[in-house]
Amino acid sequence: MAEKTIDHAITATDLKSTATDPTHAGVLSFMRRRYTKSLEGVDAVVWGIPFDAATSNRPGARFGPQAIRRASAIFDNDPQYPFQRDLFADMAVIDYGDCLLDYGNHWQTPETIETEATRILADADFLLTLGGDHFVTWPLLKAHVAKHGPLALVQFDAHQDTWFDDGKRIDHGSFVGRAVREGLIDPDRSIQIGIRTHAPDDCGIRIVYGHEVEEMRPGDISSLIVSHTGGMPVYLTFDIDCLDPAFAPGTGTPVAGGPSSAKILSVLRGLQQLDIRGADVVEVAPAYDHADITAIAGATVAMYMLGLNAERLARRR
Repeated sequence: MAEKTIDHAITATDLKSTATDPTHAGVLSFMRRRYTKSLEGVDAVVWGIPFDAATSNRPGARFGPQAIRRASAIFDNDPQYPFQRDLFADMAVIDYGDCLLDYGNHWQTPETIETEATRILADADFLLTLGGDHFVTWPLLKAHVAKHGPLALVQFDAHQDTWFDDGKRIDHGSFVGRAVREGLIDPDRSIQIGIRTHAPDDCGIRIVYGHEVEEMRPGDISSLIVSHTGGMPVYLTFDIDCLDPAFAPGTGTPVAGGPSSAKILSVLRGLQQLDIRGADVVEVAPAYDHADITAIAGATVAMYMLGLNAERLARRR
């Protein structure tokens, strides 16, 4: 035990160092990464946005970042499956903590998120955000587009989120339509996977409905995503309600008839060719969860996003 330490999230001196915390103890950053506001020498940042005032059904996603961090403790520091590598051996990752929001002034929320995300992206190559409800993706997109230019949106979701709004609403069901109207995303290169509801407008975005996901092989879905985005820089957003409620009961607007976590993780694994510039995992609401099923799924999706980024960095280097 002499060589082991605990509370790696606050005691680590090297951003690429290995944590040895027991799974059941220690400070719960995401995957035991160091908690810090310093962005020096950082390749990727994990950041929480505990916001759920835009939900149209069950609230609770403000507790999503805490739940995802807690669930991520199950990942030890052996090579992560299926990437066959220590994700942090050559990728410096920090947990930046959470976005500070004023719960009494929600109209300030979009600007607060965008400003903080812009500050992070000024120094960090990759930002992975833990939501929070799906409204948070809109200000995140604004910050990413300011750095990278217009993006293709790859959205895993049960809902299109293309409902019309006046550009001022705080609404988790309209951010995609707003992003198209504002030119943040290219609808011709954007794609939604797992949709099991209807909205009045598809905004020209390619939709892979839930029943199509059921009938397709994971590799075919991955290939479709890669070909449809056409090499354009991508923002990847994952609403946990993309998964069937059997695999993600802890969410605000669950929809039956969705895919399994195993199938969608296989799809994500096949996205190595995507030029992913930023990503988020949203709508984990632990109050409705059972045995951390949803939080574990959300943490695993987030780990896969970091794994894909680790491979992207390896190719560049």
